[in-house]
Amino acid sequence: MSHHDVVSLIEGDDAERAALQRRVLRVVVVSQVLGGAGLAAGITVGALLAEDMLGTDGGAGLPAALFTLGSALSAYLVGLLTQRRGRRVGLGTGFAAGGAGALGVVAAGALDQVPLLFVSLFVYGAGTATNLQARYAGTDLALPAERGTAVSTALVSTTLGAVAGPNLVGPLGGLAESLGLPPLTGPFLLAGVAFLTAGAWLATQLRPDPFLVARALAERAERVAVVVEGRPHRSGLVVAATVMVLTQVAMVGIMTMTPVHMRDHDHGLPAVGLVIGLHVAAMFLPSLVTGPLVDRVGRIPMAISSGVILLLAGLTAAYAPADSLAMLVLALVLLGLGWNVGLIAGTTLVVDSTTPAERPRVQGTFDILVALGGAGGGAVSGLVVAGSSYATLSLAGGVLSLLLVPVVLWARAAGGLREPAR
Repeated sequence: MSHHDVVSLIEGDDAERAALQRRVLRVVVVSQVLGGAGLAAGITVGALLAEDMLGTDGGAGLPAALFTLGSALSAYLVGLLTQRRGRRVGLGTGFAAGGAGALGVVAAGALDQVPLLFVSLFVYGAGTATNLQARYAGTDLALPAERGTAVSTALVSTTLGAVAGPNLVGPLGGLAESLGLPPLTGPFLLAGVAFLTAGAWLATQLRPDPFLVARALAERAERVAVVVEGRPHRSGLVVAATVMVLTQVAMVGIMTMTPVHMRDHDHGLPAVGLVIGLHVAAMFLPSLVTGPLVDRVGRIPMAISSGVILLLAGLTAAYAPADSLAMLVLALVLLGLGWNVGLIAGTTLVVDSTTPAERPRVQGTFDILVALGGAGGGAVSGLVVAGSSYATLSLAGGVLSLLLVPVVLWARAAGGLREPAR
């Protein structure tokens, strides 16, 4: 059945729309489980692999910078491709590129080729960008008061793969060694398979395409799904960008250097995997609660709460004893939770503030800003720690995240932010 046939079937029939929405979410859930396993490789062992190959911890932040820069370019390209061809083609292509990049990292480690490592990490970023952009597919056919919950469904399904990945560092390292590869390339082997499988799944199963259906529905009805008076709120986009970028900078900066900080204080790889695994769980698993809260409590209160939680994370990381695994776990769990709240609140604001016709392009542009913010946080994090300390980095990240609060309050006072009707 073509998407035009689907439009004819569901136009004016909310039950049919809801049924198609449930099918889309089921497909997205599977892709996100796979994508989560892929994205965990870079944040768990990327810095350690670079440190080993470069021989210095000053460049340990480069992997995060490179794959987030690659994520920035990919976010734009996936958004553009989605605008023209739909979610199925855009997301499928992005995951395929990410899988190729992950396998390139494995080859770079095996050959001890730093230039190939950098290029491959850049391409690997396509997988992380696509995994993040897949959350938008869940919102295409959702009603305004359901969007936070739809985003949360996509994000929470990332948890299984994303948490399993870091905790498989040991076994995957053993697998890599048995294949004659450096142990730290093991997680990237998993990432390559996971991203390629996710791309194939979406390319074959995301039919009818939810974005094409939503766009056709809006065009046929000569209206758009927006919050107030049929017109999008541009101030909502300013707030969304601020919330998502600042939370990304704070999260990536602290997260990137935590494995290096732990190894410098005699924590082994299993401990590193545990901390990062729980951090990633906190990035996605709370979506079961935070998504519905964004719909019920509101985008604005939840956005403000994300800044407060990230400040607590920075303070905890800064003052945690270096040998205290429990305190590092607490800091990284708070870090993941703050990012989760900010991302869901920001994502729903983007959808609220755009029309279906322009939505993928704007979404891709915003994910570029998020990726560039992460790249900056990752690149600077290594330099800050090398020049000062992990505590300084953590404090800076926490304080920086609070800058989103005055922006949100400004937009709200100006009357440009209103919650959707429930």
